[in-house]
Amino acid sequence: MSNIRHTPAAPTRAQRLAAGDRIDAHRHDDHQIVYAGSGVLAVTTDAGTWFAPGTRAIWVPAGTTHAHRAHGRLDLHLVGLPADDNPLGLDTPTVLAVGPLLRELILAYTRDLPTTAPNATASSPFSVTSCVPHRSSPCGCPPRPIPVWPRSARSSTSTPPNRAPSPPSVPRPAHPNARSAVSSAPSSA
Repeated sequence: MSNIRHTPAAPTRAQRLAAGDRIDAHRHDDHQIVYAGSGVLAVTTDAGTWFAPGTRAIWVPAGTTHAHRAHGRLDLHLVGLPADDNPLGLDTPTVLAVGPLLRELILAYTRDLPTTAPNATASSPFSVTSCVPHRSSPCGCPPRPIPVWPRSARSSTSTPPNRAPSPPSVPRPAHPNARSAVSSAPSSA
């Protein structure tokens, strides 16, 4: 991720992104919870890509270089948390379960804020202790190269191992209504 922007404080705000829109690579000195109020959000770091629909959020630890991408129209909700406020003890990006109560809390806390809203503090109505890491079904995709098979390995002349050759083709019987190729000329017998 080149051209990495540094923003000391992780913002707390809501913003709308069109399908395919991106927020380029950046990092904060604070933690951030990233939530998709609608659409699907992808957060990419050097460690992989995490996806979150409306029932999930993504914890981005302080100092982690990350980028955002909208899949579908996205109502993006960001909650910045001080670096010393990490009650879950998470030091890597993590997908979090978001139940109905936490969803409403995130939406209410990020709606109609000035663009320079301060981070969540102990006196704010937002409590990170409401978050639970979601571990039952992974939503993250670690970076893995996609194997590219050489053209010679896809040769159509060889039979793959452990496969029996196809049976020889058998001629199909003619359909009973098919016209016969017999001549209609009278026989000379």
